[in-house]
Amino acid sequence: MIKFNGFILGILLLSSMLTNAQEKYQPTWESLKKHETPTWFKDAKFGIYCHWGPYSVPEFENEWYSHWMYVNENNLEYPNGKKYYEHHLEKYGSLDSFGYKDFIPMFKAEKFDPDAWAELFEKAGAKFAGPVSEHADGFAMWDSDITKWDAVDMGPKRDIMGELSEAIRERGMKFIATYHRQWLLGWYPTWDKTTDASNPEYSGLYGPLLAKGDFQYPPSTADLDKGIEKYYPLADKEFNEEWLLRLKEIVDKYNPDMVWFDNKMDVIDAKYRKEFLSYYYNNAAQKGKEVVSTYKFYDFEEGTAVLDLERSRMSKKKEFPWLTDDSIDWKAWSHIKNPDYKSANRIVDFLVDVVSKNGCLLLNITPKANGEIPLPVQERLLEIGAWLKVNGEAIYGSRPWEIYGEGEATVKEGHLSEHQNPDNTEKDIRFTTKDGILYAIVLAWPEDGYVEIESLKKNNTYLNKEITNIELLGFKGELDYSQSTKNLRIKMPENKVGNYAYTFKILTTKE
Repeated sequence: MIKFNGFILGILLLSSMLTNAQEKYQPTWESLKKHETPTWFKDAKFGIYCHWGPYSVPEFENEWYSHWMYVNENNLEYPNGKKYYEHHLEKYGSLDSFGYKDFIPMFKAEKFDPDAWAELFEKAGAKFAGPVSEHADGFAMWDSDITKWDAVDMGPKRDIMGELSEAIRERGMKFIATYHRQWLLGWYPTWDKTTDASNPEYSGLYGPLLAKGDFQYPPSTADLDKGIEKYYPLADKEFNEEWLLRLKEIVDKYNPDMVWFDNKMDVIDAKYRKEFLSYYYNNAAQKGKEVVSTYKFYDFEEGTAVLDLERSRMSKKKEFPWLTDDSIDWKAWSHIKNPDYKSANRIVDFLVDVVSKNGCLLLNITPKANGEIPLPVQERLLEIGAWLKVNGEAIYGSRPWEIYGEGEATVKEGHLSEHQNPDNTEKDIRFTTKDGILYAIVLAWPEDGYVEIESLKKNNTYLNKEITNIELLGFKGELDYSQSTKNLRIKMPENKVGNYAYTFKILTTKE
């Protein structure tokens, strides 16, 4: 009898332990703040994702085509959007006979090769990668049991999320899922009876049918700068529940290491946002995984997830880890016919600046509808990877130094502000540190053959150690340098080493 009671007691204790483990995070902001950002994210620094879906088919202007194509004389809120409607009318016909749904059969992804994609991401130096799981268009890129409007039942008729998750993880990278569904609420003018979006038969794709007065466009950048961040309408119970159910399905089926969110989550009731985080964090804890979720603006409470910026960066070093997402194309997040790709040099400088300030970069690329990654995009990724192969020790696993850097270039903060930030010069230097080693990364090759670092002058405020040696990563020879009360002056090699940012490995005496 004693043995039996002991057995029962053991079962009860085990049950209690399992219950506690399952309820490690409660759906409250206070509880969710106990979640810690995993070391793998702090070390990773660089990831890749892609905007790829039916909106890739028209190749016109940007990924917002699925919305702007419906801007006509009946719902002309933004006059600038009319060019999309006129283009659509000319090329595809009226919106009652050819709507966004009709791009789905054209999105065949016939040349999609997840292994080739993952290999390219790995060669680019990415440590985490994944697709947009669902954009604002309402089309799911995974094998969903909730909706028929998904990539397995329509379009490619392949599990894009599943195939990519396997290929990415096979190469040692973390898998991420990005989610924009909250934008679907009011994305299509479902009240406009002249378009197919008003047909209840397609509400599974276009979202709930709304009255004309229900929807107000998201605030402009100027509004955001003024702190105006309200969106209308707010989601009803049905939309809230499906928003959450789809996320849980992604978590259950694909176990993403990161779930990234676009903004506009304030249309979703806070109850459901908190429920997602607790579900995701508890699910990971049960599986022994360390995961990351992200948010923009104030969509989650500070400290419950990682803050993400869009096409922007911090002007100063931050004590907390953060993320920024940026596109390889200045104009668009999806493939278009007339892209304006950023140079590898610009992206490397951006990455270095972000890392020096305790951030990570998530770079968006733009596959074609058929699954091909454009050659210029591949070339830039491989150039970034080549730079990281030489200079990665100053990036991966690094942490910010006492100061992020010095130089003439100033960073303008704010949503979608990156185009306002100038290119860097040889005067711009960024610092990182790892394993007691200081790295100084110069963002351009000096024309006069000398790098001068004022922050590392004799008796400087930040480095109270003697410099014993300086190496230039990628260069096998010795460097001449001198330290004065004005600066640390380093003579560069006669021949240029590499094409982009240049990393000095600075060794010092031990304390």
